[in-house]
Amino acid sequence: MHNLNAKVYVAGHSGMVGSAIIRHLKSLGYKNIITKSHTELDLCNQQAVQAFFSETEIEQVYLAAAKVGGIHANNTYPAEFIYQNLMMEANIIHAAHCHGVEKLLFLGSSCIYPKLADQPINEKSLLTGLLEPTNEPYAVAKIAGIKLCESYNRQYDRDYRSIMPTNLYGPGDNYHPENSHVIPALIRRFHEAKISESPEVVVWGTGTPRREFLFVDDMASASVFIMNLPKAQWQSTVNTMCSHINAGSGIDHSIRELAQTISKTVGYKGNITFDTSKPDGTPRKLMDSTLLRDLGWSPEHPLEEGLARAYSEYEKGTIRQ
Repeated sequence: MHNLNAKVYVAGHSGMVGSAIIRHLKSLGYKNIITKSHTELDLCNQQAVQAFFSETEIEQVYLAAAKVGGIHANNTYPAEFIYQNLMMEANIIHAAHCHGVEKLLFLGSSCIYPKLADQPINEKSLLTGLLEPTNEPYAVAKIAGIKLCESYNRQYDRDYRSIMPTNLYGPGDNYHPENSHVIPALIRRFHEAKISESPEVVVWGTGTPRREFLFVDDMASASVFIMNLPKAQWQSTVNTMCSHINAGSGIDHSIRELAQTISKTVGYKGNITFDTSKPDGTPRKLMDSTLLRDLGWSPEHPLEEGLARAYSEYEKGTIRQ
């Protein structure tokens, strides 16, 4: 049941996920969407966050704000990844509670699960094994966010929910040459190789790890869907000690297959080689999204269509630059 007049705060509105959530909310007719830029509100500053919630009668919060990045970024800046993510989520969730916000959705990540979790990964796999070392600090912060929501629900009967997306991509992605995730990194690499007519594109790792991908607009629709489920229906789906839900496409691809698909999407005609001296990360990450599917949600954008839209957006950006 959508309350189109509700005051909805989207934290992280300028990011890929946050901007997609705003697009989806607007398409549904939401009228009171609240945003704050980083210069307007430092989410790591507890006093500033408390003041913001005190001044603004917020009714719903989408917590999409996060410091994110790929393997290289997580390896290089572990302190920033754990500190900033812990501070943002703790400040927002606590301020929401202090100021009577009943409904909040925390957006996590599939990296919360053990590196060698059984595939596909079920929600109950949380905290059953060791995490992937390259992004453990980020994962620990995201696990803390889930447990924050669970704790306020248990102690204060709040309705704070958590959704765990698989690997996301699409408009608004980060195409930094070193700090981006695999899809934007490969789109940029193949595009630049096409423009420069390079005979070869080198991809990190062996190409054998398998990954699942979800177009960001599908993640946005899943988020709004979960936020608006009746409380009784949500509570009958999850329990107080395992209150998060997975969101994925249900299909995974090897990095080799992904590189070949992106090469075709971009129109690159050269060769693809793999640098096996570089890290692969987790061997396989496929989410079990049965709970979400059974509730009535499913994605609308297959990988080829999503990649075409992402590349079109990237091309427009390079032209503007």
